[in-house]
Order: sequence, then structure tokens, then C-alpha cells
Amino acid sequence: MSNMQLDTLRRIVQEINASTSLHESLDIMVNQVAEAMHVDVCSIYLLDERNQRYLLMASKGLNPESVGHVSLHTSEGLVGLVGQREEIVNLNDAPKHERFMYLAETGEEIYNSFLGVPVMYRRKVMGVLVVQNKDKQDFSEAAESFLVTLCAQLSGVIAHAHAVGNIDVFRKPNNLPAYKTFQGVSGSGGIALGRAVILYPPADLAAVPDREAEDISEELELLDNALDAVRQEIQALDDKMQDALMAEERALFSVFLRMLDENALPAEIKELIREGNWAQGAVRIVIDNHIALFSQMEDDYLRERVSDLKDLGRRILASLQEADASHRELTDESILIGEEISTAALVELPVDKIAAIVTTEGAMNSHMVIVARALGIPTVVGVTELPINSLDDVEMIVDAHQGRVFINPPRRMRTRYKEIQKEEEQIAKDLKQYETKDAITPDGVAVKLYVNTGLMIDVVRGVQRGAKGVGLYRSEIPFMLRDRFPGEEEQRAIYRQQLSHFANKPVVMRTLDIGADKDLPYFSIEEENSALGWRGIRFTLDHPEIFSSQIRAMLKASIGLNNLHILLPMITSVSEVEEALYLLDRDLQAVQEEEQVKITKPKIGIMVEVPSVLLQIDEFAPLVDFFSVGSNDLTQYLLAVDRNNPRVANVYSHFHPAVLRALTRLVKECHKYDKPVSVCGEMAGDPLSAVILMAMGFNTLSMSSSNILRVRKAICHVPMTDAQHLLDQALKMNNPLMVKSLMEYYFKTHGLGDMVKLATRIVSP
Repeated sequence: MSNMQLDTLRRIVQEINASTSLHESLDIMVNQVAEAMHVDVCSIYLLDERNQRYLLMASKGLNPESVGHVSLHTSEGLVGLVGQREEIVNLNDAPKHERFMYLAETGEEIYNSFLGVPVMYRRKVMGVLVVQNKDKQDFSEAAESFLVTLCAQLSGVIAHAHAVGNIDVFRKPNNLPAYKTFQGVSGSGGIALGRAVILYPPADLAAVPDREAEDISEELELLDNALDAVRQEIQALDDKMQDALMAEERALFSVFLRMLDENALPAEIKELIREGNWAQGAVRIVIDNHIALFSQMEDDYLRERVSDLKDLGRRILASLQEADASHRELTDESILIGEEISTAALVELPVDKIAAIVTTEGAMNSHMVIVARALGIPTVVGVTELPINSLDDVEMIVDAHQGRVFINPPRRMRTRYKEIQKEEEQIAKDLKQYETKDAITPDGVAVKLYVNTGLMIDVVRGVQRGAKGVGLYRSEIPFMLRDRFPGEEEQRAIYRQQLSHFANKPVVMRTLDIGADKDLPYFSIEEENSALGWRGIRFTLDHPEIFSSQIRAMLKASIGLNNLHILLPMITSVSEVEEALYLLDRDLQAVQEEEQVKITKPKIGIMVEVPSVLLQIDEFAPLVDFFSVGSNDLTQYLLAVDRNNPRVANVYSHFHPAVLRALTRLVKECHKYDKPVSVCGEMAGDPLSAVILMAMGFNTLSMSSSNILRVRKAICHVPMTDAQHLLDQALKMNNPLMVKSLMEYYFKTHGLGDMVKLATRIVSP
């Protein structure tokens, strides 16, 4: 694509992003494309799924009166052909094609050349973009590439319009149902009914939700105070830079102050507040309007002022948010929604007040979801079309079993889901009988069930539910809850709590595992591909001072308890283990000398997450005491699937034949060298896969406290002979869905149907 085409593409995309409605976006596109490509016609047809027809929604060149009226069935015409094939159709003599359909209203019979490109969103046809010329000619490959790129941009605009109810090509908007349904990915199962509370990042204009002002006078006062604070802040910056910068370099501060003059931006913001907007929303609207205006200007200098406008807007917003913490107030029915909610942001909140979590980003095994699962909070992620900013305080139902979110649900639906909640509460009560039972199969095989911890609530629930130890303590959690790296004594006190609650039982503490989806608020790691980057042991070996501080704290915390095991994350090579063992031995000797006490050397294990470890068990075995499978990362690396990307969430499955065969081989290798091997990933907490892991011969399964009773019940009801037969069948299958169906069928036919996430029965409104 040439530089000229790229510039044109950027300009069109900027104008579309600045438009206020779908119809405006479509009109901009057809006019700009027709001009840029020098074609006689550019048209956009959108698909109405209900009636299976393509409706002409915008056109430059066809009869204007046909727009909004002319339509074709999905099996008709060249437009239908593009949609059916889901690929480009490029013809130099379109009227001669067998699928050409004459539509008198459009006047298109005089056009010969035809280029049609499907508008696709997540493998789904949303519409067709068409360009036509009178002359008979083949459109170039560059033209095809140009339109494909534009269609990719347009698809997101159309999908968003569908999501927020701004498009229904055959019905008027006021006939739309009062509620909407959105599909995401189930992260942590459960049902919740409540009202949306938007968790938006501070000083992020784009994330500010729409909200009506409760008290206009109060909002105006908040704005005045914020404006005064920002003026003082900018004046202070100007004064500070008097000696460091020349006058022309400090001109920006004067520009800011002029923008903050009562007759400039503040006047526009106050006008919107008087119309009923809250102050933060009014700031967002005014700044966005000015950004859109500046972005379209031809003058380079003025276009570059966009970043200055954004900075000024963020300063005003930050000052407003400092005076208004209402967006963090939660009630017992609060459903937390946001683009991407970090683990740190989640655990800072009163988690007992969170009924459910819904995000537009993330995936089923992100770190935040794992923590939410441990806390028993229903969670749906990857709801990409959710119009977050317009949902503040809106009534919602979250069906986290199916990954569905219902906005403004009708009364009958609310009633049915309340009944389902009661059914689930009864199932939970029935599971309590398994708190005091051991996980022993009907034919006498015992399986050790451990708990994964990070927060104290995990420990309390783990003890209550009869966990035989801690299979994974996520030591990064305390690091996430602070505004700096915790000191050695702080860490010692935290680790002592964990070890004491499980005295006389093993506690496996994983060393600091940050990176990828586990960021520290005070130590951000920016990488293009963080899942394959500077994380786990790679980070701590590069920072031996952090590693040693943590090891020393763990060793001191274990004095007198002797139940500490240490687990090294993200191991790739033997040299990493050797270096870590050297540091550990050095710290052990130093702590013993300082404390004047003999400390039992903890058992050392490594996580099996990186596929290379699977092929080197014979070389790792002499160095370590045990192996622990991190099934979340191992699955994503084996399948080359980003587990935090909702677009490929359907590819990620621990029932995949490659995962099952790799784990079967791993168990045999570990047992050959007489090394215990456990699973501490989410695979262990799913009753269906837990039975398979049991059959493979894993010594221990470790899971979130919320799953212990479900897995224990499954083990108590499935004989080992049945489990091994199921494993034999699963290993012969080549499709993860077949494996899952096999397990679900067995559970349903052997009295364990409540362990399977059945499709929830919905009552139509």
C-alpha cells in the first residue's frame, strides 16, 4: 500500500472515529472511498440477520432514493455471493455474471466493473462494501487491500452499533426490546443479579461513563474547584520552569491557562452540566469534541495540539475524581464492570460486596479471573461489545456458567434466575457434607487435594474445606497490594501466617511470578509479547536482591514449622535451576548464621509450564525434589494460544489431545525418577479434568478453595477403574470437544449431573 493510500486510510479512519452515529460513519466512508479510489460508485449493504437480507444503507453514485429501501436476499445478486463466499469478488464485466441481479431503483445497470468486499467481525459477515465503475476493468490488488483494511475498521463500528442498540435495519429503534444480551467467556461460574458499578481507571477520559447529575449546583461547584486546582498546578509548573526553559518553550502553559479561561472550555462544560450531565461526563464530551475538531484540521501544528488537549482534559478529570470517590462505593448487589480489571484493583475493593465481575477484555484463565474464582465471584470476561460507559447503575443478570450478560432483564427472567440461584445455594449446602470426607475413590484409591492461596480468605476456606496442604501460594499477591516492593520483615510476617495455618502440612510457596498478566502497580513491564517475555524466574534471577529477600523471608518464616516447600516458576533451562539453587543455599547458610538456629532445607520444585521442560525431565530430576504442572500456561504454550485473548478463547482447552498426551508422558517420566508430580493450575479444579488427572497418576491436585468440595465429591463417586477407562478413551480422541463430551456424558449418567455446567434454562420475556 502506497504512502498516499496510507494517508487516505488514516484520514478516513479518523473521520469515522469522530462521527457521532453509524449512519454518519457509513456516509463518510462511501464518499471518501469514492473520491480516494476515483470510482463511480461506492455502496455499503448491511446484513439483517432476522430477515436474511442485505439492505443498501449508504451509497455514493447510486440513486439516493434507493438508500434505505433496496434490499437483496442473502442468496441473491453479487452482494449475496460476496457474503456467501466470505471473500472478495472482483469482476470486469459484472452484468454477464450469472449472479448479477438487476435492481431498477438503483440505476446500476450502466456500471460494469464490480469489486465487493465482505465486512467481517469475529468470523461473522456484517455486510458488504461495493465499488463500481462504468468502464470494464479489473480492480488492482492494491485496491482490494485498501478496501479490506477499511472493512476491518468498519466492522468494529457496526458491531458496536449493534451492541448498543443503535442499529436495526428493518425496525425503528423505539421498537427495540427493553433488554440486551451480550456473550462473553465464562471465567468463574455462578449467577448474579444486581446493578452495574463501573470501575474505570483514574484520569482516563475515554472510560468516564454517562451519568445524570443528581445535583447540578454541586456538580458546578466541583468543576469550579477542579478548574482552580488545575490553574494553580499549571501556574506552578510555569514558575518552576522559568530558569530551565525559554519563554517560547513555556508557551504551552499560557495556552493551557487561556483554554481554562471562563469564556473558553469551562463555559462549554458548564453548559452541559446545566443540561443535566455530571461534571466528569461533561468534561469528557467537551474535550472529545475539540479533539475531533482538531484532528480533522489540515494544519499540522493544530493537529499536534490534540495531545495537549488530552493532557489538559486528564488534569481536570483527575482533580474532579480526587474530590469524588463515589465510583468506588459498592453494595451487596454490585456487579463490577470495566474494560480490564487488574488483580490489584480487584483485591483493593471490599470483595464481599462484589456480586459479579464483567470485563470487555481478558480471558478465562487470566490472573484476575483465577483470584475471582478463588473468591467465588461469578465472572464473565471478553464481552467485547459491552457498551460500558452507558451502563452505570443499570440492572443486570450475569450468567457466568454460560458467559452471558443480560442488560435490563424483564421480570420473568429475573424471577427464573432467582430460582436458579436458590437451586445453586442448595447444591452448595449439599456439598458441605464433603468438608470432613477424604478424597477416596469407591475402589479405595486416595487422592491428595491441596488448595491454591494468595489471600487470607483462601487459607481460611482451604482449612474449612479440608485441604491437605497448600499446593500453590501465589507470593506475588502481597506485592500487588503495595505501592512498593515489600521488605524482608513484611514478607516474613505474611509467609508465617500461611505456614502457621497449615502447620504439619506442606505449604508450597512459589517465588515471585510477575509479568504477562501479573503487573505490579509500581513496576510496570512493557513488552509486545509479555507471555513470552521477562517474567517468573527470568525476572528474579535478573534481580537477585529481590529473589534473595524473598527466600530469606520464607526461610525465617519456616523456623519451627518445617513445612516450607519452594517452587520456581517459568523454568526453561537447567542453568536457571542451578543458579536459583546456588542463591538459595547461600541464603540458607546466611539465615542460619544470623538466627543461630538450624533450619531444615525446604524441598525445591519447578513448575512445568514451558514445553521444553517436558523433554528434559531426566536432566531436571537430579536437581529438584518435585514437579508441579502450571496447566494454564502449559496449555497456552503447547497450543500457541494467548489465554488472555478473547478472540482465540475457543481454541484454548485443557482437554486438547496434545495437552492430555503431554501430561500422561510427564507423569510416567516423573515416576520413573521417583519424583512426586502435582497439578496446581485450573485444570485440577474442574471435576471433569480432575478425574482424568487422577487416572494419569498425579500424586496431588491443587485448586482454588471454591472447587475443593466439587472435586472431592467427583473423586468419591468415580472408581479408579472407570477413570482409567475414560482416560484410555480420551487419549484415542483427536478433538477436545469430544473429550469433554465423553466426560460430561459419564458424569450425567452416574449421578454427577450437578458437577456439569449445564445450559441454563431461560424463560422468554
